[in-house]
Amino acid sequence: MLAVIGGTGIYSLDGLETLNEQTIDTPYGPHSGPITTGIYHQQKLLFLPRHGSGHQLLPHEINYKANIWALKSLGATQVMGLSAVGSLQEEIAPGELSLVSQYFDFVKGSREKSFFGDGLVAHISTALPSCNHQSEQLINAANSEKIGLHKEKTYACIDGPRLGSRAESLFLKNAAQCDVVGMTNVPEAFLAREAQLCYTTIAIATDYDCWKEETPHDSTQCTCRNALKSAVLSPESHLNQEQKALLELLQE
Repeated sequence: MLAVIGGTGIYSLDGLETLNEQTIDTPYGPHSGPITTGIYHQQKLLFLPRHGSGHQLLPHEINYKANIWALKSLGATQVMGLSAVGSLQEEIAPGELSLVSQYFDFVKGSREKSFFGDGLVAHISTALPSCNHQSEQLINAANSEKIGLHKEKTYACIDGPRLGSRAESLFLKNAAQCDVVGMTNVPEAFLAREAQLCYTTIAIATDYDCWKEETPHDSTQCTCRNALKSAVLSPESHLNQEQKALLELLQE
């Protein structure tokens, strides 16, 4: 069965006929949010919002092990991750889709990256971390629907929640030769492989990250006092009083 993990802005699937929603106990704690079992174009599938139903979770707060364990326990054999990314290459314009074949782990924080440890030892090969068979199916589907899809791209994963500096963006573009940059597909992709799940990422470019010089560029203009203008993703209705007070202070 196919499981779809929705990234930023994708908290449900249009056209999905819901059969049930459930939250299950995992050995690793709670998963991101209720998992929907439904019918989409006559196919049964699972849907999980990676950041929670109201975008409550930052990338480093996501319980990746719980998410993969939960989907596997509910019968998933294939996982398709939908992810918003910044484009690191001119050819991938904002709004375009990319099919990821490789992942570059630039995460420096302490995310749980493996199911193994504490006496259970395994070293799984991730030389080819995306499922070739599933990728071919997606390419064929995109071609049949005449949907543009960049192929065999490399996804660089950073910690977040901040966006990268220009120096970091240029490093990932030039030194690491990555094509897109995001914050969530590591360790998700590698945990899926440990769980023997077919996994692919469809990356949706939202912008050119920050490697590309903005034109016109006015280096004398200060933007510090407006840094939060379009940065907050959480709906106000999901915030408690303490969070609202903090946000009010930060925005003054």
